[in-house]
Amino acid sequence: MSTKTHNSSLDNKNQQLEERVKSMRIGNLEGRASRSSQSFAWGLTLIFMITAAVMTWRSYSVAPPGGWAVINSQGNSPSQAVMETPKGQPNPSALGAKESQPRGKEGIALEAKGYIIPVHQIQVSPKVPGMIEKLFFEEGKRVKKGDILAILESVDYKADVDKARGAVVVATQRLNELKNGNRPEEIEQAKQEYSECQSQLEQMRLDLQRNRRLTGAASLSQRELDVAQYNYEAMARRSFRLKSAFDLAVKGPREERIRAAEAELTQATAELTKADWRWSNCVVTAPVSGIILTKKAEEGNIVNPMAFNVSATLCDMADLTDLEIDLTIQERDIALVHKGQKCLVMPEAFMNHGPFLKLYPRGYEGEVSRLMPIADRAKGAIPVRVKIRVTAEEEGVYLKPDMGVIVSFQR
Repeated sequence: MSTKTHNSSLDNKNQQLEERVKSMRIGNLEGRASRSSQSFAWGLTLIFMITAAVMTWRSYSVAPPGGWAVINSQGNSPSQAVMETPKGQPNPSALGAKESQPRGKEGIALEAKGYIIPVHQIQVSPKVPGMIEKLFFEEGKRVKKGDILAILESVDYKADVDKARGAVVVATQRLNELKNGNRPEEIEQAKQEYSECQSQLEQMRLDLQRNRRLTGAASLSQRELDVAQYNYEAMARRSFRLKSAFDLAVKGPREERIRAAEAELTQATAELTKADWRWSNCVVTAPVSGIILTKKAEEGNIVNPMAFNVSATLCDMADLTDLEIDLTIQERDIALVHKGQKCLVMPEAFMNHGPFLKLYPRGYEGEVSRLMPIADRAKGAIPVRVKIRVTAEEEGVYLKPDMGVIVSFQR
């Protein structure tokens, strides 16, 4: 009896185990997976339907009835249709779409961001090398043309000026001496020496004749006659030399010597001009009126415009009443821009600034000054410059170099 009971309990356990194995078969797992995938698909469908409904609502709330394209009253074909938009709505058919025609701005053909640059930015450098002794400027200071910016050490240049001046004085006196000729006293002295020599020559001539007669009478030796002959000839030559000197004293110096002296004076004058130019350039002045943008030197620095490893610039300065906007226009939008086109320039820094907007509610007025002759291949754009003018009272107050601005090109 106990054996049968034990066997029946084992059969019950085996039957329960088989049912559990059946419940774990692949078919049941596939059923569960299919149910979970169906739930995921329904969720995606629901999300898609919600998204489509939101997009449909936005399109109907923005686009006017009948769409954007409207055939004009003359019956042109759709390819020639005029793209009309209601007030305050963008025209997506314009070049650049949202960028070209901002929403809510009438009469604007294109908007682009640019940066302010001075029309003329100057690097102020000394013309001569030297050590900076004094500086008279700081960043942001406004200077006028001719104001002193710096003073360089000038000992060597001053010595060169003094030396050149001395050379000019010497050359001038030499030229004056040649042009004035010999003094009357010098001419008279030459004349007297020549007359004296003539007297001596006449005396020797008479002595030579007497000696010749005595030699024939055998009362004078041949040696004495030869000495008299040679003395007479020497005095004759000396008389000729003194006569030439007297004639030259009367005529004065040759023209060639005068021309040479004039050339020496010109050379000395040129050296003086050069030395004086170097000395005067030890004082560095502002080449134009404007504002100091950057300071690149300090007192004690050595500046040398000719050296590569030594600083050559004192500062950068510019006239901030004469400004331009540097911006690049994409090639697809360049047809909307032309030279002379009126623009509105709004600084990004003051777009929400109440005091500025009271003065310039729409920004500064500008004008396209030029389209650059070469495009930027990397950007697929063409550089454009917009000219604006700023009053002297607002110079450097609102518009500063390299600030970002939004330029609105008017139709």
